Amino acid sequence: MQAYCFKCRRKTEIRNAEQVTLRNGRPAVRGACSSCGTKVFRIGKG
Repeated sequence: MQAYCFKCRRKTEIRNAEQVTLRNGRPAVRGACSSCGTKVFRIGKG
């Protein structure tokens, strides 16, 4: 799964991906950028 990293300014693979549910019930994925380690977040992928 990929997410946009604002530090690298490109889409990267999510490392240590974790399924989360937002307060409004929408699914999301949270993890770390595979190249720099910054936190990344992607809404809508379950």
